[in-house]
Amino acid sequence: MSHLTWGGVDCVDLAGRFGTPLYVIDETVVRARCAEIRRDFLERWPGARASYAAKAFLTRAMARIVEQEGLGLDVVSLGELHMALSAGFPPERIEMNGNAKSAEELAAALDAGVGRVIVDSLMELDVLADMAEAKGKRAPVLLRVAPGVDAHTHAFIATGQTGSKFGLPIDGPLLSRAVRTTMERKGLQLLGLHFHVGSQLFDPDTHVRAAARVLEAAARLRDTLGFEMQELNFGGGLGARLNPSQPHVPLALFTDAVMEALKQGCASHGLPCPRPAIEPGRWVISEAGITLYRVETVKELEGITYVAVDGGMADNPRHPLYDALYDAVDVERANAPADDWGGGRVSIVGKCCESGDVLIDDARLPRVGRGSLLALYNSGAYTFSMASNYNLLGRPAVVLAGEGRAELIAARQTPDDLLRGDVIPERLSAD
Repeated sequence: MSHLTWGGVDCVDLAGRFGTPLYVIDETVVRARCAEIRRDFLERWPGARASYAAKAFLTRAMARIVEQEGLGLDVVSLGELHMALSAGFPPERIEMNGNAKSAEELAAALDAGVGRVIVDSLMELDVLADMAEAKGKRAPVLLRVAPGVDAHTHAFIATGQTGSKFGLPIDGPLLSRAVRTTMERKGLQLLGLHFHVGSQLFDPDTHVRAAARVLEAAARLRDTLGFEMQELNFGGGLGARLNPSQPHVPLALFTDAVMEALKQGCASHGLPCPRPAIEPGRWVISEAGITLYRVETVKELEGITYVAVDGGMADNPRHPLYDALYDAVDVERANAPADDWGGGRVSIVGKCCESGDVLIDDARLPRVGRGSLLALYNSGAYTFSMASNYNLLGRPAVVLAGEGRAELIAARQTPDDLLRGDVIPERLSAD
């Protein structure tokens, strides 16, 4: 039986060299996605911008790849901003996003000279304006709006619906107030609007409907306030396939549809066409990543068999959070057909002390045993970045693979790493 290879490297060798659990990123896939963004979006539409959404996965090595590929970087925290700057990422190609930015984060963004601050609320707008004016700076701003459309996805990853915690409602007085404030304050430069409708979307319908609603609002704001939208960022959210056997979701499926809606909407409202921008994250990194696990126990019960591995929700909480779906493969028998074994459903579970610590509810695998090596496909996004130390488990290592080489880009946490920052008050110290 053939072994699974990733980035041209045998996964059995990767597990032996770096241990498990182990995140493995195929650099060639990441660069191919970036090349597709350049070819099918940036080079086709004058003035277009694309920023990788760092929240999906960020290390300094990833920031270097994104910079080399000519994309911008969308960050949502002081930590992500610091990571990007420490990797030498050009600050003018960074956009600062997020719905609850602290004063420290806004100050850091201003001091760094980021290219965009995407403002989420009236209160944040006032704080940013005061801070920029006190520093003698002018912050380039996009206003995030909630276009009031429902995406066909899990409720926890839908972000553009009415009542969302993100953005200013497209209807009602808040958006007009924000536009007026931004146009009046000397510390702010209003560039345009931004929206994001949700994640894991496999058709462009929601993006198209959202773009139409935003253009209607832009026309109203032009007529009432003289607002001229120079840029429209329609976010990310493009879906990622479960495993390499499924067809790739092309970027142009979304960008062509949205750009057509943009051209038609601007023509019907008499608006000049704004510069388009996107911020894909999962679509760039998710399919590039696998996670390697070692099977610890197999427990066969009536109607269900539990395959328990040496990781779980601490390194990948996405299934417990919002029912994320995955496929797995036996690394040492990558081409083996699935067996009907275990007396019913085979569930891959983790080692955390939670009943909800499940990676795959119904896995299709050949019979496995203790020591078997499994790979979870499509796990490059929102795994390393969402990993926790629950049960004081250390965060796994990350390896960048490509063209037959494998390089460590994030070290595995050790038990001593988990003690860093832990303090015993002197009165509790051992004698």
